[in-house]
Amino acid sequence: MSTGAWIAVIAVVAALGFGLFRLFTDGRFRGTKELHVAHEDHAPEPHAWDAVTDALGESELGSRATLVQFSSAFCAPCRATRRILGEVAEIVPGVVHLEVDAEHHLDLVRRLDIMRTPTTLVIDGAGNEIARAAGAPRKEQVLSAIPALDLES
Repeated sequence: MSTGAWIAVIAVVAALGFGLFRLFTDGRFRGTKELHVAHEDHAPEPHAWDAVTDALGESELGSRATLVQFSSAFCAPCRATRRILGEVAEIVPGVVHLEVDAEHHLDLVRRLDIMRTPTTLVIDGAGNEIARAAGAPRKEQVLSAIPALDLES
């Protein structure tokens, strides 16, 4: 085989590997990093909800969960994500959907370590980020990421 043929084969294998990786990871909700406990020499890290309200002003926090979607203007998967999250917010009591334009809120994007759009954060009723998904999630994935309703309170 010629050098050009080997390069083509390697490029196809690399593209196939990357495509499979994206297929299996896009839209999957993952738990967030461990909460940082305040040490004597460090101030406590603010809740994700505090960062959102600092950037956007007062917004409504869902009693059960808030689905914060980071989108951009020319993002096709963002439109599908907006529809899915809106449907979930309509059918699940105590869930609110909030969309943030990532291009206009770059400080918030950096503060919350958002790497691409769409990214969805699931914030519990206390304002803590409990899960996040990069890419367009399916409705079942969103429903499974929402915390169960606490019936004892």
